[in-house]
Amino acid sequence: MKKYLSFFRLRFLMGLQYRTAAWAGVATQFVWGGLEIAMFRAFYQAEPERFPMTFSATVTYIWFQQAFLALFASWMLENEILESIKDGNIAYELCRPIRLYPLLFVRGLALRMARASLRCMPILVFAVLLPEPYGLRAPFSLGAFAVFILSMVLGLLVTVAFGTLIYVITFYTISPQGLRLVATTVMDFFNGAVIPLPFFPDRMREVMEVLPFAAMQNVPLRIYSGDLWGMDAVRAIGLQMIWLLILAAVGQGIMTRAQRKLAVQGG
Repeated sequence: MKKYLSFFRLRFLMGLQYRTAAWAGVATQFVWGGLEIAMFRAFYQAEPERFPMTFSATVTYIWFQQAFLALFASWMLENEILESIKDGNIAYELCRPIRLYPLLFVRGLALRMARASLRCMPILVFAVLLPEPYGLRAPFSLGAFAVFILSMVLGLLVTVAFGTLIYVITFYTISPQGLRLVATTVMDFFNGAVIPLPFFPDRMREVMEVLPFAAMQNVPLRIYSGDLWGMDAVRAIGLQMIWLLILAAVGQGIMTRAQRKLAVQGG
């Protein structure tokens, strides 16, 4: 365990070096969040009674989505890992006295947490200072905030497990580009990154909410915004735990199978 913690620390500190890129990302997310809120405001003003979430809850959802974009973004994958699998340099990792799946998982976790830690606070502070109903509202209670934190951790782990699964499946492809494009597109659509899941038709939403993608950012952001609470929140957190175990088990299983058949440079 100490080996993985040490590796996590090194990758996390490495990710903190890109401060200029982080500030550029913060500026982009300010603008993007503002545009999204303006778009939703126009729809709410036209027919407010037709929307499943209150405007305040939607605004809170959007600001948290922008603040923690690096935690849940589908495209937040390491090109270095994908390229090392493609060109065979992953063999150097196989020579280490550690298991490859946990190593890739830790790298993905460190990358996301490092980039999110540089971006989240400026956006949250800015959103809190905005006037109603355009600002970030406080949680309903300390209990609700505690549930939100638990759900955030689980959502992050599910996201990392899915990203690690993409790395593992890359062992069976010639190029990772097609796999990455399909996976990120599907993930963005089904995890609420484009449109919050409550805005989808009921039958479609019911199916989407049991998929692993809904266990990512959808659950914690809706819990904090007040759209998901009570037994619905408990069931959603239970699904997060189930999907985390399933994705991790599938990823480890595929990795074990890939390592048995792996050939580098014809060896």
